[in-house]
Amino acid sequence: MIHPKDILYEDNHIIVVNKRCGELVQPDKECDEALENDIKTMIKVRDHKPGDVFLGVVHRIDRPVSGAVMFAKTSKALTRLNEMIRNGEIHKTYWAIVEERPQHDEASLTHYIVRDGRTNRSRAYDKPKADGKKAMLNYKLLGCSTRYTLLEVELLTGRHHQIRAQLSKIGCSIKGDLKYGAKRSNPDGGISLHSRRVEFLHPVRKEPISITAPTPKDNLWEFFEGL
Repeated sequence: MIHPKDILYEDNHIIVVNKRCGELVQPDKECDEALENDIKTMIKVRDHKPGDVFLGVVHRIDRPVSGAVMFAKTSKALTRLNEMIRNGEIHKTYWAIVEERPQHDEASLTHYIVRDGRTNRSRAYDKPKADGKKAMLNYKLLGCSTRYTLLEVELLTGRHHQIRAQLSKIGCSIKGDLKYGAKRSNPDGGISLHSRRVEFLHPVRKEPISITAPTPKDNLWEFFEGL
């Protein structure tokens, strides 16, 4: 069940919550338990809603990823937010703890992502592929510990496992991400990728909104957040 402290922002049109790693954003064929249903239940009970609660998923993050996820509470907001996503008007910033320091402390990456549906994995290529989708991101180094490096990633496109595949391609696997080359798993089964910040113009009030998600309660995350 969602806790009130997990709600990062809420008004009549939008709710943004801080997802824990391991949680699904939406139910799938294997699991009905998901953040979407938890939020609907919370709103129904808290606000004494007699009927069904409307909630639309604006963007998703992978199950092993933590951080900010946005939902629309009205169909009007959902339509406008979906259009903003298509137009690149919702800016998403991630923090990634990686196993190796990149060659450059700041860079833009462009690859071509090919998704393998059988293995639920994406591969990044340097050159265009027939079934590949162009993937772009910017990153910059924020800090280092004795064994790990913290990168801030600005996501410019929204491809399947994009950050995971692109960082792996340059030799910087995300901590805990065995699927993309990490040396070992994390104790909680998640990966050290966090949806840190979401910025956008409110779809109804037309005010700039910036929402920052606190990092998970973990010694390494707390070390980097304290830099």
